[in-house]
Order: sequence, then structure tokens, then C-alpha cells
Amino acid sequence: MNSYFADMHIHIGRDMYEKPVKITGAKSLTLTNILKESSRNKGIDLIGVIDCHAPAVQQEIKELMDAGKAVELTDGGIRFEEVTLLLGSEIEIYDENCQGPIHVLCYFPKLEYMAYFSEWLTGKMKNITLSSQRYYGTAKELQYKVKELEGIFIPAHVFTPFKSLYGKGVNQSLKEVFDPDLIDAVELGLSSDTYMADQIKELHDYTFVTNSDAHSLAKIGREYQEILMKEVTFREFNWALHEVKGRKIKQNCGMDPRLGKYHTTVCNDCDEQLQPNEKECPNCGSTKITKGVFDRIQELTDVKNSDRKRPLYLYQVPLEYLPKLGPKTFRKLLERFGTEMNVIHHASLEELLEVVPATLAHSIIAMRKGELQVKAGGGGKYGSVSNK
Repeated sequence: MNSYFADMHIHIGRDMYEKPVKITGAKSLTLTNILKESSRNKGIDLIGVIDCHAPAVQQEIKELMDAGKAVELTDGGIRFEEVTLLLGSEIEIYDENCQGPIHVLCYFPKLEYMAYFSEWLTGKMKNITLSSQRYYGTAKELQYKVKELEGIFIPAHVFTPFKSLYGKGVNQSLKEVFDPDLIDAVELGLSSDTYMADQIKELHDYTFVTNSDAHSLAKIGREYQEILMKEVTFREFNWALHEVKGRKIKQNCGMDPRLGKYHTTVCNDCDEQLQPNEKECPNCGSTKITKGVFDRIQELTDVKNSDRKRPLYLYQVPLEYLPKLGPKTFRKLLERFGTEMNVIHHASLEELLEVVPATLAHSIIAMRKGELQVKAGGGGKYGSVSNK
């Protein structure tokens, strides 16, 4: 088996006609730019772009293929330079079984299947050209259609306070909303990790994935996974999610959950960190409070740990998070080591010292070992890191 890096949740900010797809996405976050950044700078082998249901995005893929810059693989996926693209769609469901809106990720092996899926969605969605739109139908109906088209179905960022399965203040079960047999994996989100998620028994049957949910080029690869596969295709990725014939997630690479912007319970008005059950902020009196993912999971916990042997969860941060690592230094590192993945995983301390100051070189090694000092985030603000 070979080892590959994969980030399966990347948005598109603008289509080829410069029209918005993800309203909050950066204008530079086009499909072609995503492919180039992932292949040339990030060193990501497999990406999932989850706005491929938009017709203009499909048109851009077709033009890349017609120009000979991309090719559709027999076993699924679109190959561009050193990266394989899986065609994905993030969809919002809110049927009678949901306690609140829930986002899910759907992936398809062929452009033809994604085009058919988009056509089907036009009758169940108000605006097919935009990202993460409300789907008018049941979650199970959506699952059945995804499987009819040989697709992969993954509930997205399941603990995020907004638009996720467990985010609302109710003890909702996965089985109330979905057909559990038609779920291929579960995406954790930035404010949680394997150890936190395994405190919920009904998740023990599923592979966990960690993705960036990137809204800009720089955020690609802030969370990802290292996967053992024979080659980078849709079929191999699907097999890895189900641990078929030696394919599997080797390790999840993600930020310390305390760095996530919804890790702790915080007052939205004054940023005061609060106890999980407080209804009013003792500092400013506001009742606008966002419950943190850590506190939410404590409410949902029904088991101490899982019997399933999980992959290693490696705590790390994107290079841009490190103190005193600006754009010029970042460019120096890429010129020397080729990609961000090489810097994060492979460059030795001695090699780093040839390029950057000692303090920064030691920060990169400390980050690789999970030894950076972490200040927790919450209430929509990310945490931060520093040297001990």
C-alpha cells in the first residue's frame, strides 16, 4: 500500500464566470486555483471539492479535460497534475426528523453522475448554483439517491454548534435522521477529535474523517488524513473508509480541538468563557451564548471509550498559524522543500535551520510532536498557539 494525504472538504468561492458559489469563500478560491494550490504548494494527493453540483463548476472541469489538463479516471475521480479531485456536494437537510439544519457531504465517482445528481437536485433546491443550499426532501431519500449513483455519504462537521447532527441542544440520535447502513464515514470538524467523538457509542461503527472546510486557498489542508491505498481514485478512497483489503486511514491530522472556534462555551457579546449551563453572562448580562463542542459532547457522552482501534490522531496546525511565519518565510520553505506537507512531515531540524531562524525551526518540530502551547478558542473565534 502507498500513503497519501487527503482533504475532502474544500469550498469554491467563485466559478469560472466570477460569480459566487460559496458566498463566504474567497474570490481566489476557484476550482482551477484549488487544483493548482493542492498539487503544487500543499502536496495534497486527494481533494474533495464539495460545490461540484454547481453547473458552472462542472463546465470548468469539462474545459480542463477538453484542454488536456485533466483526465477522468476509470476508477473514479479527476486527475490534475499531482492531485486527484473527487466531485462532491455539501447539502443542508432539515426534514421532520431533524431537530435543526444538518449539513452532509456527497461524493460521486464520475462527472456524468454528478451532472445527473445536479439535475435531480434542481427540483428539490431553490438555487443549484450556490453552496450548502437547503434540500427539500428527507435525509433518507437523499441517501438513497446518492447510493443509486454509486456515491459516498458523510454527515459533515457533526459537532459544530450550527447546522450539524449533534450541534443543537437536544439528544438527537443519528438513527433518527439517517439510514445508518448508508453512512460511509463521519466528519468530526475543527473543534473535536477522535477521542472526544468516541464517547458516543453510535459513532463507533464509522470511520472518522478530518477535513479543512476551507473557505480560502490558505486553509486547504489545515485538517486532513493520511490514507493507505494502492492508488488515488474514488474506488480506493471508498474502500479505505470501509477498511477493505488493507486500505484504511493511517492517521487523522488535525488541529488540537482547543484551536477550533467553537471548542468552549462563550458569550457572543463579550467573549467571556462561561460554564456550559449558564443562561446569562455574569460579565455583561448577555443571553447570547454559544455552547462549546467540548461541553456539548459531555452532554451526549454515553460510553468512556471505543473497542475499535482508531488511527493515530496527530495534533498539528497549518504553517501559517505558527508565530513569526510570514508569507516570505513560507515561500522560502516551499522553495526548499517543495510542498507544505514536506515541511510539516518530513523536513529535519537540521534542514529547517538552513532556511529559517532557530526559533521557527524548533516551532515546526514542536508542532510535529504536538508540543505547542494552545490557547482555546470559542464563540466563533479560533484559538492560538505559541512556544512553551
